[in-house]
Amino acid sequence: MFSYIDPAIVELLLRKNVLRHVDQQGHDMAPGPDNADNAELPYLSILGPVPLPITLDSGEEALFQWHAFVRHSEYGLIKEVAERIRTDQTRDLVPLLSTYMQVSSILTHGDFATSEAPVVRVHSCCMTSDVFGSRRCECGPQLHAAFARAVDEGAGAVIYMSSHEGRGIGLWAKAVTYLLQDMGQDTYEANTALGLPEDSRDFADAAVVLHALRPQNRAIRLLTNNPLKISDLKKGGIEIREVLPLVVGFTKHNLRYMKSKKSKGHDIPDAALPDTALPDAALPEDK
Repeated sequence: MFSYIDPAIVELLLRKNVLRHVDQQGHDMAPGPDNADNAELPYLSILGPVPLPITLDSGEEALFQWHAFVRHSEYGLIKEVAERIRTDQTRDLVPLLSTYMQVSSILTHGDFATSEAPVVRVHSCCMTSDVFGSRRCECGPQLHAAFARAVDEGAGAVIYMSSHEGRGIGLWAKAVTYLLQDMGQDTYEANTALGLPEDSRDFADAAVVLHALRPQNRAIRLLTNNPLKISDLKKGGIEIREVLPLVVGFTKHNLRYMKSKKSKGHDIPDAALPDTALPDAALPEDK
């Protein structure tokens, strides 16, 4: 985090060409906002590439290039807080920086910048499945399949949206919705029961980072079952040459969840769904 706020580190990263400030069309901004008082504020800052060797499910090792990118929703506030931390050591302000920095990632394989219509997966973070291996949803298998598909194709990318836990409600609220689902609500009803949107995600940043990394060719093939991702990327100026279904990870543990997603327009074939679901978790009697 401090690479965003220490001017010497920022200057070093800019000089080494591993930090870029881009506008909402993905164009590099010059002069950078850290070097001019009245410069236009950035939409995203992008760090990288960082080489990441990744082990696929097959056991094969593949090299990806990682870029982290952050949206500056309140750039002036970030700079003010950063200055106070530097000069006053007001460390209780440090968490405020994270509040206004939505840090996501894009991991690219092969010659992603110039490849003709490479495969791209825009993946919403899901700690329970991606990290813990839960089968209440299909997210983890989709993530692993996307990495493998990029390698099989010779070029591709996975965009990992870090602020999208629980379709944008956050991990704590997601835990509550899981309990509500075990009491009979579906995944969308559980969100609205908390007074939250069914889906509050925004994929605009994914379009911007694609423009920044592929400035000469905006065509991709998108790995998704979700019409919202298609719509948001098109609104962001991305040409989707082909939509590739990602039908993996369906089990009896997530049948009701998958049926709910299908009812909301996700392109999920009936033949891919298991025949029966596990019963809901046994609940203690109300006292």
